[in-house]
Parts: sequence; structure tokens; C-alpha cells
Amino acid sequence: MSKYSLGLDTFGDVLSDNDGKPVSHAETIRGLVEHAVLADKVGLDFFGIGEHHTFDMPLSAPDVVMAAIAARTERIRVGSAVTVLSSDDPVRVFQRYATLHALSNGRAEVILGRGSSIDSFPLFGYDLADYEELFEEKVDLFARLLEEKPVTWSGRLRPALVDADVVPHTEGGPIPTWIGVGGSPKSVIRTATYNMSLMLAIIGGPVERFKPFADLFREAERRLDKPAKAIGIHSPGHIADTDEEAYEQLLPHYLEVLTRVGRQRGWRPPTAEHLRHEIATGAWHVGAPETVARKIAESIRTLGAVRFDLKYGLAGVPHDAVLRNIELYGTKVAPMVRELLGDD
Repeated sequence: MSKYSLGLDTFGDVLSDNDGKPVSHAETIRGLVEHAVLADKVGLDFFGIGEHHTFDMPLSAPDVVMAAIAARTERIRVGSAVTVLSSDDPVRVFQRYATLHALSNGRAEVILGRGSSIDSFPLFGYDLADYEELFEEKVDLFARLLEEKPVTWSGRLRPALVDADVVPHTEGGPIPTWIGVGGSPKSVIRTATYNMSLMLAIIGGPVERFKPFADLFREAERRLDKPAKAIGIHSPGHIADTDEEAYEQLLPHYLEVLTRVGRQRGWRPPTAEHLRHEIATGAWHVGAPETVARKIAESIRTLGAVRFDLKYGLAGVPHDAVLRNIELYGTKVAPMVRELLGDD
């Protein structure tokens, strides 16, 4: 069995057809099932869907889509990338993923997060002033639920539980659980405290700047006397037959999406040179198979990770280019990464 896991993440970005016309939300959702079936066929290890609630990323119920994927695949693990636990209920999250765990014959995983995209908070009536406390309380309850014993628990922002037996129970549990961290030392220590795996979400800048977080995680585990859990990397990328083709396919959509998001978050507008820089020295894994394989291997080595999930399918990228990206990742990139890491 391979030491390293190579997977795909998507936020359900609305893609375009081969004429450049955006497809519908329904087509987007059905397309994700086909992407996962292809990922399974070409030998990838994980397919994750991140929860979002926007027009450009309409994946508000990813666990439903993953159930469809579980029914169409045989080997690939399925899960969230990420579940916004702060604006959800831990009991319902556990129940949905325990159900997915059953339907997939034990292939389900969950990545919990506070949510860098906050669209779900007003949608479900949560106060952003409680942003930190909501996650702290809910991850504490979720950790208790993973024990699959009757739970007695109380907090300030959620009704208490008294001797609650939350079902369904899993076969061979507990459900593998990660916490997605974007750069908060407190979140790293929390992950170690609950003895969950650490998923580092690296969406910009050099991977090396996250090494202190990986080191902090290992030190926190040691001081807390916790067994070592996995470290994973989630980073964006796009693969084509040549470096220039990958860049040209991605560029217009990179500029459009990051300009739109930048207006909301106060970022400077991106440029073509900025993408070139991110590909050369930053977190974007873009290029021909060998280029991307070498960069993934180096990212894994740098952080002592055992998992890499490529966030694919930026909004507007043509569907055929996305399918080629998945095919090349499974048939060319993954074997090269394993060879480079001595895991072939």
C-alpha cells in the first residue's frame, strides 16, 4: 500500500462548455460525478468536494453528491474539502458522513473548517461575531461524536445533549477526520489537541512558509502525548500536455475569478505575471505532468506531508480541459510523484 495519497479537490466551480458558455448548476453537479468516476478509473486516491453557497460555486450539499459518487466508484475515497462546521450542526454532519461511510463501504472522510468563505453564516442565521467560538464548540462536540458512545455535552451556542446515542454507527470507524487550516497557529494546536489530521490549505505564496505550522503540529502532538496523525496539503493547480498550454488554459479564468474575489476581500487585482510567479515559486501547481509532479513531490517533502490534494477546475475552464487535467494527474503525475518520493 502506498505511503502517499494523491487526490483531487473541487469547490464545484461552474465550468464552461467547449464554446466558452457557462453550464448550468445542474450540469455542474452532474459533471462532478463524472469527474470522480474518471478519477477512480485513473487510480487517484481521494475525491473531495468543498461546501460553498455562491452562484459560481453552487455545491451547498456536497455529501449528497458524494453519495452518488460512492455508488458509481469502487476504490477512491470520498469526502469534504471542506465542511463549514461553524454554520452546520455537528450531529447532522456526523450523521451524514456516517451514512456516506456506510454507502461507500468505509471510504468516507471529512475535513472540518471554520470557513474562509462566510456565505453560509447569514444564510443559516449565524452571527459572525461568534466566528471563533462557534467552531471551537462544534469541533469539541464532533470529536465526542467520533467516539460513538452516548454523549453528554453542553455549550453556549448549541443546545446540550444528555446521554445521546447518535446514529448510524460506523463499521470499522471512526470516520477519518481532518481540520483544514489556512495559517492560524491556534488552529494547528487545536487539531493536535483533538488528535485529528492536519490539512494545510495553501492557496498562495511559497509552500515553505507553511513549514513552521507543520513543525508546530508535530511539537504539539509530542507535548500533548498524542499519536502522530497525517499532514496533508490542499493547493490549486491545472495540468495540460505542455507547460504553456496549462498556463494559457488557466490564465483568463484565474484573472477573472481572482479579480472578482479580490473585490470582496480587498486584494489587489491579479496580473498575468502574478500567475507566472505563483507557478514558479508559489502554491499553484500548473504545467505539464513532469513539471507538476516535481513540484508536488517537493511540496510533500518540504512539509513532511503524506497527502496532496490538487484543487482543480477554476470557474470557466472548459470541461474538456478539466477532464484532460484529471486524466494526466492520474496516469502521468501520480506515478511520477511516487517515483520521485521513492514510493513506487
